[in-house]
Amino acid sequence: MAIIKQYHKNTNTTYVYESESYWDEEKKQPRSKRRLIGKVDPVTGEIVPTGKRGRKPKADKDHTSQSSPAESSSLLKQHEDDLQKINELKQAIAYRDKEVDTLKRENERLHSSIRKMKDQLIRLSNQCDEYMK
Repeated sequence: MAIIKQYHKNTNTTYVYESESYWDEEKKQPRSKRRLIGKVDPVTGEIVPTGKRGRKPKADKDHTSQSSPAESSSLLKQHEDDLQKINELKQAIAYRDKEVDTLKRENERLHSSIRKMKDQLIRLSNQCDEYMK
């Protein structure tokens, strides 16, 4: 399979196709099947999907995506719920951060105690060694 770009003068658009070659037994010639992928955006150079699957729904010029009051109310309620969840999560994160800081301090204190105990054990071991001599 190959990707083919084809420029159309009339529309000033470059279309992108997926091309698959095959052998036509009847005519004894190679043929190809093409499937439209999309068109090339002239500004970014990216491929924009077209066709039934990739086409964006058209918005009426007279009715520029205005929603009903019920839809607006529902969306507003959803946004309020989302904001409340976000705030609850922020509070939970702040609580966990405090908990982590507390545990880090406790961990450092325990490490310090362990180091002191090790030092004491080494001193005691050295004293025992001297005593045994």
